[in-house]
Amino acid sequence: MSPIATQTSRPANAYPEGYAAPPERKNLYKIAQIGADGIGPEVIDAGVEVIHAVAKKLGNARYEFTNLDWSSDRYKKTGSYVPDNYIEVLKEHDAIFFGAVGAPDVPDHVSLWGLRLAICQPYMYANVRRTRILPGTESPLRNCKPEDLDWCIVRENSEGEYAGHGGRSHRGLPHEIGTEVTIFTRVGIKRIATYAFQLAQARPRKLLTYVTKSNAMRNGMVLWDEVINEVAKDFPDVTMDHMLVDAMTVRMTLHPESLDTILATNLHADILSDLAAALAGSIGIAPTANIDPSRTMPSMFEPIHGSAFDITGMGIANPIGTFWSACEMLDWLGEHESAELLMKAIEKTCASGVMTKDLGGKANTAQVTQAVIHAIMSS
Repeated sequence: MSPIATQTSRPANAYPEGYAAPPERKNLYKIAQIGADGIGPEVIDAGVEVIHAVAKKLGNARYEFTNLDWSSDRYKKTGSYVPDNYIEVLKEHDAIFFGAVGAPDVPDHVSLWGLRLAICQPYMYANVRRTRILPGTESPLRNCKPEDLDWCIVRENSEGEYAGHGGRSHRGLPHEIGTEVTIFTRVGIKRIATYAFQLAQARPRKLLTYVTKSNAMRNGMVLWDEVINEVAKDFPDVTMDHMLVDAMTVRMTLHPESLDTILATNLHADILSDLAAALAGSIGIAPTANIDPSRTMPSMFEPIHGSAFDITGMGIANPIGTFWSACEMLDWLGEHESAELLMKAIEKTCASGVMTKDLGGKANTAQVTQAVIHAIMSS
């Protein structure tokens, strides 16, 4: 789960600068529900069902979901994905449960910047994507055992290659120019490195691999190298190594057992985490946690997959990535028992063979959802 689960015994003043202590547990949590586009509403609705089942089984907390209509449909009607006061609206909640954004008739850069990045970039600088081979599923890697592939990818989520700076000039002319300015800051690198080292420190292997391309990108990524090596001095119990991003793809496929916690820039981790999900069996099972360690904003939890309009409305989307994201959300809220119960139910369901087509099964979304709920209630 998230590193916060390992920090609950720390005194409030023992957290690094910019971090907040875990919140006091509540009887009622308010969750902003944003299904958004494509299969997003389908899998998020399924996720809400299983969270309510966990609450019913344990009886230790309730969850109130506010369904926000922030989507490409809203954009096409109003010209905006979100209302002007969207940050204030989100701050009224304890967490955000997000589906997927993107529509065939809206340019991808418009939908991404209009909704997902509008929510995440201002505060949620840590993107955490866990990867492992779930019981009953198989990796496409030859002879890869479940214990060989158990990774946690930490992605810098607020700057870097997706900083949003740059521009275009001389449009339509042969010498048209488009620039995308990559921005790395010392404070941005230090805070994500600190987060990643803490997470690695909390995992059994205490192993961190950080990824750059500093042989060719001699400014910003050399700064990454320098700052990460500085932060490493504060974590002498964590073993660290470094990979160039192209060599990292080879290591992930040929030597998965050599990796554990992985730290990379916004672009590189975006790509590597999709590769990781595929190597674990399916992009449909991978979770994402967008974390604001300061807890100024509610953190956002979403499956890694996209809006998948090709299967929208067919009822066959894999909800496992959403359920796993719900585990991350429950854990971040401090409901560790609930997170553990849901994760065990997911594992039990996969092990029983109740899986969607992308995992080699024949079940649909509703059947997987009901199987997980049954596993929760019968535990």
